[in-house]
Amino acid sequence: MDTAETHNRKSTSKPAKLSREVQARLGQQLRSMYDDVVNQGVPDRFTALLNQINGDGNKDGQ
Repeated sequence: MDTAETHNRKSTSKPAKLSREVQARLGQQLRSMYDDVVNQGVPDRFTALLNQINGDGNKDGQ
């Protein structure tokens, strides 16, 4: 019974809103995290696989 009441309240209530300060902080943290990922570059093996998919490394098949 408690679960149904909780579910009904959740479906009719408004979603929580984040303050501008919290949104800005979250954005900064996400940018920082993804900047690290971008700066790592693409591993050579991954580049080779992409070239194979694109047909650059597979001259026998064309």
